[in-house]
Amino acid sequence: MSISIKAYRLSFWMAILGFFLFSAQIKGQNTVSISGKVVESETNEPLIGVNILVKGKVIGTITDVNGNYNLTVSQAPPLTLIFSMIGFASKEVEIADNEVSGLQVILEEQTMLGQEVVVSASRVEESILQSPVTIEKMDILDIRETASDTYYKAIANLKGVDVTSTSINFQILNARGFNSTGNTRFVQLTDGMDTQAPALNFPIGNLNGPSELDVESVEFIPGASSALYGPNAFNGILLINSKSPFEYQGLSAFYKQGINHVAGRAGEPVSPQPMFEGSLRYAHAFNNKFAFKVSATFMEAEDWYGTDQTDLNAGAQGDLSFNPGENRVHVFGDEVSNNIGLLRNVGAIQQQANAFGLGGYIASIPDQVVSRTGYDERDLVDYGAKNYKVSGALHYRLNDRAELSYTLNYGSGTSVYTGAQRYSLNNFNITQHKLELKTDNYFLRAYTTRENSGDSYIADLTGVNINDEWKGNAQWFGEYTLNYMGALALQQVSPGTLGSIEQQAEAHRFARTQADQGRYLPGTSEFQNAERNIRANFIPQGSLFNDRSRMYMAEGQYDFKNEIDFIDLQVGASYRIYDLRSNGTIFADVEGNDISVTEFGGYTQASKRILDEKLKITGSVRYDKNENFEGQFSPRISGVFTEGNNNFRLSYQTGFRMPTTQAQHIDLNVVSARLISGLPFYREKYNVFENAFSLASVQQYSEAVAAGASPVAASATNLLEQVEDLPALRPEQVNSIEIGYKGLLADNRLLIDMAYYYNIYNDFISQTAIRKAPGPVYPGASPATDQGAINAVNAPTLLTPVTIPGQENTFQTYTNIVDREVRAHGAVIGITYSLPNNYTIGGNYNFNRLITAFEEGFLSEFNTPEHKYNINFGNRKVAKNMGFNLSYRYQTAFRWESSFARGDVPEVHNVDAQVSYKLRSLKSVVKLGGSNIFNNRYFLNFGGPTIGAIYYLSITFDELLN
Repeated sequence: MSISIKAYRLSFWMAILGFFLFSAQIKGQNTVSISGKVVESETNEPLIGVNILVKGKVIGTITDVNGNYNLTVSQAPPLTLIFSMIGFASKEVEIADNEVSGLQVILEEQTMLGQEVVVSASRVEESILQSPVTIEKMDILDIRETASDTYYKAIANLKGVDVTSTSINFQILNARGFNSTGNTRFVQLTDGMDTQAPALNFPIGNLNGPSELDVESVEFIPGASSALYGPNAFNGILLINSKSPFEYQGLSAFYKQGINHVAGRAGEPVSPQPMFEGSLRYAHAFNNKFAFKVSATFMEAEDWYGTDQTDLNAGAQGDLSFNPGENRVHVFGDEVSNNIGLLRNVGAIQQQANAFGLGGYIASIPDQVVSRTGYDERDLVDYGAKNYKVSGALHYRLNDRAELSYTLNYGSGTSVYTGAQRYSLNNFNITQHKLELKTDNYFLRAYTTRENSGDSYIADLTGVNINDEWKGNAQWFGEYTLNYMGALALQQVSPGTLGSIEQQAEAHRFARTQADQGRYLPGTSEFQNAERNIRANFIPQGSLFNDRSRMYMAEGQYDFKNEIDFIDLQVGASYRIYDLRSNGTIFADVEGNDISVTEFGGYTQASKRILDEKLKITGSVRYDKNENFEGQFSPRISGVFTEGNNNFRLSYQTGFRMPTTQAQHIDLNVVSARLISGLPFYREKYNVFENAFSLASVQQYSEAVAAGASPVAASATNLLEQVEDLPALRPEQVNSIEIGYKGLLADNRLLIDMAYYYNIYNDFISQTAIRKAPGPVYPGASPATDQGAINAVNAPTLLTPVTIPGQENTFQTYTNIVDREVRAHGAVIGITYSLPNNYTIGGNYNFNRLITAFEEGFLSEFNTPEHKYNINFGNRKVAKNMGFNLSYRYQTAFRWESSFARGDVPEVHNVDAQVSYKLRSLKSVVKLGGSNIFNNRYFLNFGGPTIGAIYYLSITFDELLN
């Protein structure tokens, strides 16, 4: 059901008020005061920025620039202090007295692999070695030493990660198949906040995420995680944790200068283009009670260009040496096409042909699909990529056990996104506000995400509308057809005949040249004025989005570790509202038709160690309900058996994904079709199943006509497959079995992590397209029959997509595959070896395969290379103050399917490298590096931009740098 805006705003702010109702009161207690110094074991030099935390509480402090610390705790002794720092082994120290001074703690550099602590796998802290599922983690040092030009791109080196890119600043992550440029099967959280754009329902990469200076760690889990993280944690989850202002204080700064577009190809910049990125962060704490942080980031670059000239309508070419009906990948405006044979029966064409003395050539008009002349993407898309981000946080410790915080994340900029079309995201912005109360055993958080489409527009639609503003489709196709007949006459083709293939080709060339006389050309004032006008008007009159959608979320979790000791038990719940505000430019949320979607869910998880603590059994179950669909249960059970440093795991987990807000409510003309929701209301609105045929069969019919068959021939119409109904949209489920091993061998210098998974999907969500005829079509009917006569009127119309808003004949809709299970499986193995003298070598291999074959016309969108591997080699201390890192990535070629385009993605192999030097006196690190240093040109999704090398020089300052 739909709820009022006022009602759910009230509910949301009531959840925030609940924070304060749970806040513990500060009580008078005994106090303990501790002071001392932390030093490094080998050199006895002071360590700056060591985190010192009271075990079981939120209170703590850090060491200053001299390694000194002071801490007062409102608790009677004894208590335990935990001293920790990235790159060093943690140490626990018990305090038994009320006054302790001069306590020197010595930390040793961490040399043993696999000692990380993670929280994402079970939503509680645990050793990464004993995680019930495969998990990867990047810490501060991994982020600082990455060879990639950004830490976010470096995530591609992690085991099990698939990355695609639609822009230089827009990367999309995935795991275990079914990848896309808008991945709604994957969840990304930043400090617990879902980073999806409310109108899109998928993470927007790092466009509003923390800067490199503010990232503490990144955790990645491939596979279903719905049992703990709810809807759409289906293929995996990524957790980005930013730095606490209590634990990471002081000023830090970063600047990077780079170049790209080196040795550009045709249609790209002819000289290298500059890139800039910079960031500032400052954090400070007052008396371990109040702390704040602020950070700001900017990035500017010339984006990667889309230059693919592949013809998506090649089947309509027939025997001609070129295709008059071509629809090229990165050319916009040529999506509009028409079967000019239909004009034989148009009275106006007949009258004009007779007036020009060409009446005898009306029968010579072929059943040939012709498209309008398009514009290259570079003439329509803003390639001036930029990203500006501001974030801040206020933290207040109510007492030693409870911390209240407010967080703001803001990101804006310009990028390019590939969905059903190519979208130029101009001056968009997305803002998140969060309030959170956190203790050692529970948290409550409420946040909102608000997006603003700014000046974003559809590039494809811009090209279409420029053509239409210059000359309407009816006029252009009419002129084309008349000039085609005139060209046949000039070549002395006998009236009523088609002429030779060469004569037809010449007629098509002449017709296009004449019909395009006076066309607005890029660079001219006419073109610029038309483009400006179209981009200034909202869809459907123009190509501009008007989206202000919002999401509201409240969630909490309670850990009974302080009440129950025979079992580990956690419970949690969440409540989410999507408030769709596209103003009719994406959804059907026009004035007077407000659309909102409500979801809620809850979960519980219990774990127990048995067999002398060697076997840990964990079970969880979650229930979620979306107002438009039935509730979903998602259980998970896992076991981890530990013998020394060897950990064997087995898990059965389920997941589900709710249809996205677009799958539930989209109603958008995407030029090639009208994209509509899979809910019954929208199908009934357009009566989509009346005289409807699958687009896959229409394409076969079109190819038969292009090959010379008559559009009314029984052999041609028999290819058409009528669609009378499709399953109503519903949630999709996955059942996954995973078996794995993670352990330390060779005196703890060799870390091995391997896993195999087998997934079974039910009610798989897919998309399919249909095309409607204006009246009945009888497949296989003889032209000599009454049905054949009806076919002569209606069947040829299927050759032409009607793109006029409100008059479309092609519809793409969401549906489920209900007649079969979809199966996929895969395996990963990762190896890291710690060599002498601080050298480290590692790598991983990834295998993913779709087992089930999809029916033609339904998109599987598996979009994943079957084989992929990464190799890393580096040393953080190859010489005094110097380090380096090398990364090699390879993936096999694979087939890409999407609503935008289908085609093959060639194999990819590239090398990233960096060398860094620490300027201790300046508390800075200088890094020289490059991504894809050999400039191998590649693309990661069919229809995406061509990517080349990036070379950069950066400097990072941190006043707490050791």
